[in-house]
Amino acid sequence: MDKVKVGVIGCGRISPQYMENLVGRFDFCLDVTACADLNMKAAQTRADEYGIPKACSVKELLDDPEIEIVVDLTVPAAHYAVNMSALEAGKSVYTEKPFSVTREEGQCLIETARDRGLLIGGAPDTFLGAGLQTCRKLIDDGWIGKPITAQALIAMGVHVARYHTIGTGPMFDMGPYYVTALVALLGPVVRVTGSAQTPFETKANPNTSAPDLWQAFPVETPTNVSGVLDFQSGAVATVTTTCDIFGYTPRLEIYGSEGILTCNDPNMFGGPIYLRRHGSEAREIPLTHGYDHRNRGLGVADMAYALRNGRSPRASGDLAFHVLDIMHAIHDASQQGKHIELQSTVSQPAPFADGYTTNIFEEKT
Repeated sequence: MDKVKVGVIGCGRISPQYMENLVGRFDFCLDVTACADLNMKAAQTRADEYGIPKACSVKELLDDPEIEIVVDLTVPAAHYAVNMSALEAGKSVYTEKPFSVTREEGQCLIETARDRGLLIGGAPDTFLGAGLQTCRKLIDDGWIGKPITAQALIAMGVHVARYHTIGTGPMFDMGPYYVTALVALLGPVVRVTGSAQTPFETKANPNTSAPDLWQAFPVETPTNVSGVLDFQSGAVATVTTTCDIFGYTPRLEIYGSEGILTCNDPNMFGGPIYLRRHGSEAREIPLTHGYDHRNRGLGVADMAYALRNGRSPRASGDLAFHVLDIMHAIHDASQQGKHIELQSTVSQPAPFADGYTTNIFEEKT
């Protein structure tokens, strides 16, 4: 397969996790030719670190006719403008999460990509990692019987002001990992209810090395959010996200008629998974797919294969939008005091082929 030329917009804190893989692990299908940032020094630093040929402005990157995929690693508030500009420049787009701040922006991006014959998709791509792909195979092969219910939880402590603004917070920042995992494992959601609460109207950063130590800031978004998801398959799941406790406590379990599956942390590409069948103890299951470490950019590699083979990427825009719709619906249900029937849907993304070779990107036959 001819390599797909890629340009990266946004050279901040998360960019090294992507660039290490985009220019290294996935160089068999990707060729990163440029990176851009509003801060040219940041762009040049990343270019020098990873051997990227060109550090440039966003406009220069979008004007480059050879770049086929733009990877957007900017802050959530900038996602819509950057992604729309890339689509209008004739580029396919892979964006960091969330897909957009509002449903309206997300729908506009989907329609623009479709009208222009371009691909769009985005993070998280952790559901493509070895852990959750192995979980998917166990479910598909019937090891837990019929999936009945699931529990997803991410409880942690975050006390910085930027995390408590509209478009972020625990549901829109960490929620995508858990909701995407549930949709990838159980299929689309049809109805949602939920509760979104704000335990503290103001918070302060207790980090003694932070310049804003103990300076109070307003909490602008709910920070303790729980939803109940009704799946098209008939399964039901609860998902809870909060950033008001100490530590980091992730959990994802799928309960079936014949077994219980304890998944790896959906924020990670790998990690231990356990299966307990009726009448037996839980046992750790070996991972049966590749890419089980820090592999941000896996979704970009899959998009490159999709672009060359005329198919939809697994981490598609439809999937990212469905997840965004679910997260908003949880908040809407809390505000309106009722169930919310979802208008969006998505096909369950195809699993990877078994094994540890690059052909896992191809469709299973």
